Amino acid sequence: MASNYNRKSASSGSRRPASRAQAGNTRRPAAPRQARTYERSGATRLTSVRVGDLPQVDRAARAQKTYHRYLARLGVVAGVIVALAIAATVAYNSSLFTIESVSVKGVEHLTASDMQQLAGVDAGTTLLRVDAAGIKENLMKDAWVADVKVRRVFPSTLEIDVTERTITAVVEVPSENAQSSTQWAIASDGMWLMPIPAKDSDAGRRTSSKVYEDAENVLHITDVPYGTKPAVGSYCSDANVNNALSIVAGMTTELADRVTSVKATETESTTLTIKDGPDIVFGTADNIREKERVCLQILKEHPEGVTYINVRTPDRPTWRSL
Repeated sequence: MASNYNRKSASSGSRRPASRAQAGNTRRPAAPRQARTYERSGATRLTSVRVGDLPQVDRAARAQKTYHRYLARLGVVAGVIVALAIAATVAYNSSLFTIESVSVKGVEHLTASDMQQLAGVDAGTTLLRVDAAGIKENLMKDAWVADVKVRRVFPSTLEIDVTERTITAVVEVPSENAQSSTQWAIASDGMWLMPIPAKDSDAGRRTSSKVYEDAENVLHITDVPYGTKPAVGSYCSDANVNNALSIVAGMTTELADRVTSVKATETESTTLTIKDGPDIVFGTADNIREKERVCLQILKEHPEGVTYINVRTPDRPTWRSL
């Protein structure tokens, strides 16, 4: 009996809770991963960092370095800009690049001295301070000038490149009393260019010889009705003159080269005078190519000669042969 009791006691003792000492030796759950500080005897204090935190630390350091480099570069750029601004201001207000010559190109009907006067470049003006837009605006006020380009040619030349209008016809405009007429040069776009003075007059001697050369070789518009009032630099508003210009500008056959003058009394009765041929009553500036074709066909079919052709209605032309 005693032995059984002892065995029970031993067995019961084996199931008793562990003592506090024994409990302290049992494994506890691992503490969260975090920075821990260890202190050892005679050793320097060390700090541990989680492995996952290392990339973040490196990125922050790199970002800070990049930011510092950016600030440094920004400071350099700002310094350069300030230095350039100061240099530009000094150069602008100095006499550097003073204009010593004005070169004018592309003028035939206007003289170079006329263009320089129109440009209005003051003495002592520099290439940096010159008002190129203002010069162009001044020159464009002249009826002959269709376009202008102003260039600065360093160190001391201002170049003015002009595109001139050309004379497309000379219009004989009657005076107010209808006792005389004045020849007016007109451009292809209908702008009145100038009254052409007599060659032997004071105004004629100041006029470019190119004006007289062109006037002799272009179309003449005659019989303009009383009341037409041209003005230099304005566009022609006379319907008869504009109709005559449109006819000549729209002709494309060999007949165009033979036209010497146009009578512009009325739009419907506009008449062409051709070299070595009859007068042609052309009428309005419509169906120009068809009217040309009919005229050439009539001239071809009557080699003996024709004194008169009327193609105001091209599908019903009339003519008189010799």
